[in-house]
Amino acid sequence: MTESLDLPNTPTHRTTADCATSTSISTPAATAGDGAALSIAHGAAPGGAGVLALFEEWVRRSPEDPAVIDGAHTWTYGDIDAAATKAAAALGDRVRPGDLVGVCLDRSAALVVTAIALARIGAVYLPLGPRPGQRRTDAVTEDLNVVCLIGDPQVLPARHQSADTADHVVLPLPAEGANTGGSGTAVIAAFAAPGAGARKAPDEAFYAVLTSGSTGRPKAVAVAESALGTLLDWYRREMGLGPGDRQSLLIGVAFDPHLMELWAGLTSGAALVPAPDDVRWDSAVLTDWWRDARVTVSVGATPMIEPVLDRPWPQDLALRHLIVGGDRMRRRPGGDVTATVHNAYGPAEATVVTTTHAMTRSDARAGEQTPPPIGTPVPGATVVVTDGEGNAVPRGTDGELLIGGSCLALGYLDPELTARRFTVPHPALDLPGAGRLYRTGDRVRMTADGSIEFLGRLDDQVKISGVRIEPAEVEAAFEQDPSVRSAVVVAPRTPDGRTRLVAYVRPTVGAAPGSGALLAAVRAWLPEQAVPSDVRIVANHPLDANGKVDRAELTRLAAAEVSGTGATTGATTGATTDAAPTARSEAGPPADATPDESLVLHAVRDLLSRPSVELADNFTDLGGTSVQAARLLTAIERESGVRLRAPQLLRQPDLAAVAALIGRLRTGVRQPGA
Repeated sequence: MTESLDLPNTPTHRTTADCATSTSISTPAATAGDGAALSIAHGAAPGGAGVLALFEEWVRRSPEDPAVIDGAHTWTYGDIDAAATKAAAALGDRVRPGDLVGVCLDRSAALVVTAIALARIGAVYLPLGPRPGQRRTDAVTEDLNVVCLIGDPQVLPARHQSADTADHVVLPLPAEGANTGGSGTAVIAAFAAPGAGARKAPDEAFYAVLTSGSTGRPKAVAVAESALGTLLDWYRREMGLGPGDRQSLLIGVAFDPHLMELWAGLTSGAALVPAPDDVRWDSAVLTDWWRDARVTVSVGATPMIEPVLDRPWPQDLALRHLIVGGDRMRRRPGGDVTATVHNAYGPAEATVVTTTHAMTRSDARAGEQTPPPIGTPVPGATVVVTDGEGNAVPRGTDGELLIGGSCLALGYLDPELTARRFTVPHPALDLPGAGRLYRTGDRVRMTADGSIEFLGRLDDQVKISGVRIEPAEVEAAFEQDPSVRSAVVVAPRTPDGRTRLVAYVRPTVGAAPGSGALLAAVRAWLPEQAVPSDVRIVANHPLDANGKVDRAELTRLAAAEVSGTGATTGATTGATTDAAPTARSEAGPPADATPDESLVLHAVRDLLSRPSVELADNFTDLGGTSVQAARLLTAIERESGVRLRAPQLLRQPDLAAVAALIGRLRTGVRQPGA
């Protein structure tokens, strides 16, 4: 039996003053030969017990306390423990220590039980999300030695849908919850032979996550339990997380911060609260859910949280801490925000969070329309800002951010890629405990007090008329205007191969800026080559499945418009338009299509600028984003009078099923589980 650990019986809801010290720099600033402070900072010494051991200690101490609360359904620590034991037993000896297991589940008690069961076996948890897409899943299972996929058999790739029942193991997982769909379909572990040369996880891997790859195929990063344990130790102290708290399970499951959410709750004695999928589509719905579910600590992607900060902050929330990350934060929270907001930064290669900056309503700069810093390193992390030769630059000088310390991942499952992105420190750097560094590719600046300001990506630079342009610099120029809430700049290519800049601008609440005035204003900040050729005024920026701004989608939209496959919007005049093309596709619906099928087909083709879309296609698989789905719901309601909810749309297998649902609701016939 695991030795008893000294854990708190009650939550330590610490003050802001207490929290401010937990990420303080533990060593004096290094200096150059001339005495100038260098851009090097260290987090506090790492610590923390094993992740699984802490959960099991809470099972022994508080088996009747709630571990997962999903609407009307509650599972205690004892319930979750027993369910994980049964799930591990069901997998038997077919899953062994070190095996990669792909998890295709949504935020739910079933996901929590699966994560614990795999940890007990010693298998490597690989979250793929509830609807990972056929091509993505095929690529993952071809490149990686994934012994099985766990999920609804209807969403698994073809080669995991074998008719041989010996390849399918039904798992006894909780079936209730807001995101289970109510279909009654049993979750299975589907086994299939790996592809030739498929890569295994490295020794000591606790979990692996996918990050985008430049080749178009995702790459997997493996993380050790000790690295996650150190992060969770910081998280519990910083948030004062303990029994009686309710920790959100809000982040998309394919996005690595969900592991911080999930295990933070389980290792603190708090209750996890899975978020229904529709809370990610509307800031008012999100804050209502925080209130109704009595969430006290939450994690959210920056583009999801910024609209919440744009509105008056609800004063009846139990929320004490809000951790925001995944994209550049454009402004500081206002003085009415009662929660402490943590602006967090960290690549998956450095275990979710590397630096943070905490903001409270009493801050002198609360409400300023300026980006906050990404802060100082968490325990176990060392950060250094370097020049092109790998030397640390003086504080106040721009450079590339490199990360070292016990927070680093074990590496990619591709050893060659690991060798390229993880490097040894420059001989001149004195970095105790940082025998290797991860090159982030992010351009930052360390201020005199050791805090880091995020400036953009080094590899996002584009060349316009021979001049290298940083899109983040152009975005910042637009955001100097008080009428601009945020701007995203993309660089599509024209059919003849030239690169142009297109700005997608989201106005502040109540503002109605004109593109001509915005372009005139940014010319005062930028060289002429950096002034975009077009400005689009948009209500929202599209988000990907992980809640980040979908820059690839914006680039695709801009390129489609330039090439003539989408609506034209005045490329050289700076016309003010919505980001989604609105011109009807010339391709008509099938001759036997119903009116509802024609409606859905036209709307999706227009929104995605894809005239080849058919009724058999799935909206998510087509690349539909959260913003596009919201627009699709609006178009359907406008044309048919039927108001669908986001989960109803996303749970349909194809567009024909969406049209059929509209028909049933129009005539008052409800869909089972809708």
